[in-house]
Parts: sequence; structure tokens; C-alpha cells
Amino acid sequence: MKQRTWKIAGINFDHFHMGDLLRYAHEHPQAEVVGVSDEQPARMEEVVRKGLVPRDRAFTDYRACLEQTKPDVVILCPAASKHGEWVKKVAPYGPHIMVEKPFAASLKEADAMIAAMPKGRTLMINWPLQWVRSHLKAFELVNAGAIGEVTNVWHFGGNRGPLWHGADKDVKTPEQVAKEKPQSWFYQQARGGGSLLDYLGYGTTLCTWYQGGKRPLEVTATVDEPAGLEVDEHSIVVARYAHGLSKFETRWGTFTDPWTIQPQPKCGFVIAGTEGTISNYDYDDFVTVQTRKRPLPHQIAAPATKAPHQNPVQYLLHCLDAGKALEGPVSLRISRIGQEIVDAAVRSARLKRAVKLAA
Repeated sequence: MKQRTWKIAGINFDHFHMGDLLRYAHEHPQAEVVGVSDEQPARMEEVVRKGLVPRDRAFTDYRACLEQTKPDVVILCPAASKHGEWVKKVAPYGPHIMVEKPFAASLKEADAMIAAMPKGRTLMINWPLQWVRSHLKAFELVNAGAIGEVTNVWHFGGNRGPLWHGADKDVKTPEQVAKEKPQSWFYQQARGGGSLLDYLGYGTTLCTWYQGGKRPLEVTATVDEPAGLEVDEHSIVVARYAHGLSKFETRWGTFTDPWTIQPQPKCGFVIAGTEGTISNYDYDDFVTVQTRKRPLPHQIAAPATKAPHQNPVQYLLHCLDAGKALEGPVSLRISRIGQEIVDAAVRSARLKRAVKLAA
């Protein structure tokens, strides 16, 4: 039986991850990138230059893009505060939608995104760390009961800063960073900027995954207040669950980027359970485990990921082809709890006190 070809369009290039996602689509044997759209033509130039989409399929009007290309799937990469707005704009055209992390700037906005989707259409929130081999291996071990019931999760996440790298992790110069910073949405409070909103969802969403969907009782957060900036570059968040505490730290300004040289502290997770512990750091090809039966820390290989878990486009098309529900961090069930924790952290940082989650 001939396999279906999925038509994919990329709309709004606020987040540089759009280039990576379109490359995944371009390389997928069942996908065709039929169009892209952004109000600023220059931001589409790189994907056109790299041959990911023909120049005559690059539109400055998203409506023209949707009407002329009729995509089955739309990838959205707007600023965090605009996720709800763009889902509401695109959803009436009927495609399945993948939104690049975070879920939204607020839980209210996340729920509006869910409500905007037509019946029978999938909304997926992409968390790139879900496709990292070490984190997948850690979940496999947790799910198999290797460390018993999870009691605590620690996450340290970040990089040198969002403007130091572009699509495919192309490195930028200090001069480029300084030029972009005043105009970048990443540094604008009203557009959902700041390290907390950019990175906290990674920790809270994967923590929820590792803990089987459990929700905390309350959240306490604090953020730095850098001189001359209106957003944070460093946050520390503690979530109190009925069974224990978990901690999430976000940092723009690590000494090195974790995909080149792991900084100190290392970016990644430590998971503690009733019967052992796991450390799974970003981009490692192994995890380190302790158990009651074998308390000396030892490495367990994290094999290269296999289809359909190699990237978000591959996974989404697999689920659509098979008629399967999304699972893990990209699912709405897990992502929404992650967003609840982020929401509580934002309120806690503002009020400078612990914030309880709704019962």
C-alpha cells in the first residue's frame, strides 16, 4: 500500500528552531514542505537558501500560505506570548498543529489553544529534550521500575543565551548577539521572554513525565533581576509534591553550551526513587544508575534513538498515520501539567511567596 505524503507548512519564524523542524520535514520520506510564512521575509531566507522550500512558496501573509498550499500539518514557532494567538489564526484552516516549546505564556492561553482545535485534529507541543537519547533511556528505566517510585527530580537547563545560536546550532558572534538583543522577543517581557518561560517548561514537563503525571501541591520560585533587562536570565523553582520536593533551575549564561561542552553544573536531570537514582545529562550516550542491589554508580548505555522517536516531525506523522494518541511530554495531558507548574512559578516569583496549585 502506498504511504501517504503529508504536506507541511512552517508559519512564524520568531523562534530559530523553525529551521531545525523544517529540515526534519524535508528529510522525512513521507513529508513535503509546501510553504513557509513570516511577516519578515529575511527570516525565511535561510530555509530558502538551504533548499528546504522553493522561493515561490515563501509568503509574508500566513492566510495566502494556508489557502494556496493547503497543508495537512502546520509548524508554529511564534514568541511564547503569541502561541494562543497563532493557534487561533491557523486552526480554522483545519491542519494538525505542532507548536514549538513552550506550551504557552499562561495556563489560560494553553487551554484556549486546546479549545481552538477542530475535532479530530491534533495539537502537539514539541519539547526537543524528549528526543535526546539519555532522557529517553531514563524514562525507559523509570517506566520499568528500575528505581522504584520516583520521589524527586532535579533539572538544570539552559545555555549561553538564546541569541548565541541559530538553526542547526549555527554559532553567532558577540557582535551579532549585541545587535539582536534590543529587538529580540526573548528579552521582552510582554512577548514572553526570559529564561524562566523559555526553559522552565523543559524541567516541569519532563519531570511530570518521569513522575507518571503527578501534580505538585505548591510551587516556590525566585528569579534574578539583571540590570538593564526587563526579563530574568536565571530562575530557581521548587515544587512540593505529596511525596517529596523537586527542583528546576533555568540559566541563560552558562559558561558553555551543553551540546558542545557541558557546563558546570551540567545541563540535564537527576531522578531519585525509592529504590535508586538516575542521572541523565543532555546529549550523553549513557545514563548513570544506582540501585539498592547495586549501589555503586554505574553507566548504562543510551542507544541512538530509533524511528519513530528520532525527532518530533517523525513522531507526529507516525502517530497520525497509525491513528495513535501522542504520548510523553509532547502530549497535551503532560504538557498542560508542566504549564500549570510554570504558571505557578511566574506568580510565585512576582508575589515572592509559595503558590498553591488548584485542587
